Amino acid sequence: MARVTTYMGFTIPHLLRSACRLCPAHSTLVVLRHSASCYCTVNGTTQSKRKMDHLERTANNFRQEVISQAKVCGITSESETVKRLRLAITNKDFTFKAGQWVDFFIPGVSVIGGFSMCSSPGLLEREGVIELAVKYADHPPARWIHTECTLDSEVALRVGADLHGYQESKGNGYKMGTVKLYYSAKNTNELLFKKNILGLMSALPGKITCHFHVTQQNSPICEELQPHITEGRISGKDLEKHVSKDTLWYICGPPPMIESISQLLYNSGVHRNCVFFEKWW
Repeated sequence: MARVTTYMGFTIPHLLRSACRLCPAHSTLVVLRHSASCYCTVNGTTQSKRKMDHLERTANNFRQEVISQAKVCGITSESETVKRLRLAITNKDFTFKAGQWVDFFIPGVSVIGGFSMCSSPGLLEREGVIELAVKYADHPPARWIHTECTLDSEVALRVGADLHGYQESKGNGYKMGTVKLYYSAKNTNELLFKKNILGLMSALPGKITCHFHVTQQNSPICEELQPHITEGRISGKDLEKHVSKDTLWYICGPPPMIESISQLLYNSGVHRNCVFFEKWW
């Protein structure tokens, strides 16, 4: 049986590449009808008296044992606040699946970062590189990437949680479901990968749809985006129309956003076991 999944939160490049997590600075909500199964964190509370670091937050998650060396071979500004890193991987045995993250080790920086790949496993196979999209923050790894990282900087990586998907070829009646993405940012410049998303919508009509939200837009919105843009935050009214027993909800963003959207869903009758979110920040 196909199910619908809804993603909410900040940016989600994984989804675009059959994967899912990026920078906690935009909000993204995805509604998904079961077309894949994942190891994710289910509901729970995100409140704590102090901020936990990446390794503490993910202490119970599976990790590969191997730490691989990598060299920065490309740096691109995706927006005023987000940089895309292109990393050449030295270890030929380094692999990952869509939806995984890496522990990010920086020489001279004691805090370990955690960032999701925004490139596909296919790029690694073809060119031996992966890409990360990192939003600026005072968190030491993110700050280092934005202020000190240069071409040929060397880091080390270790792959984290594995996401497994069903395959239609299994002959078990599985069929591709649908994905509805609610993606919120300050303005259209901060809507990363919007062209990729529009391309997926065009390539998979009826299977993937996206509703962009902007909260502080001060310039005209381009004609291509206008049909898909709403000014204002993601609201309960936006989400209620997708509530059903077959819908899974994936939320990505900072803790206040996750708590707010989760509560909207619970108030609309969504079961806690159907709400998934990341616990990074």
